[in-house]
Amino acid sequence: MLLSGADILVKTLIEQGCDTVFGYPGGQILNVYDSLYTHQNEINHILTAHEQGAAHAADGYARTTGKVGVVISTSGPGATNLVTGIATAYLDSIPMVAICGNVPTTQIGSDSFQEIDITGVTLPITKHNYFVGNVEELADTIREAFVLAKS
Repeated sequence: MLLSGADILVKTLIEQGCDTVFGYPGGQILNVYDSLYTHQNEINHILTAHEQGAAHAADGYARTTGKVGVVISTSGPGATNLVTGIATAYLDSIPMVAICGNVPTTQIGSDSFQEIDITGVTLPITKHNYFVGNVEELADTIREAFVLAKS
């Protein structure tokens, strides 16, 4: 059985020892929320009232547990709402992985609705950024992100 990108993402998060994620759902990340629901006995999702709160919650979770904090958002304004929380974690060397949905690959670069270059926006406030355009690279990219976050 072929796995969807959402299932690959959630299974890889679990594989990496992630037991809790923080986020706020939106159109371009809903398939991940479906997968989180399917795996709710293995990984806990904390729904926040706003993406910025989710980023700060992931930061606080990492500070208190010593684990990598994980935050999930949709594309566009959902992703840009993470910026302050990402910067806070970065400046204090807190291990955090931020996962943002995006518009379909065919619409990248077309200024489609809620498309934003979030990797470009967050480049100065992260150790590293990834744009995963190929589902075959997703699991290894998540694994590498966890290694970098913990280093």
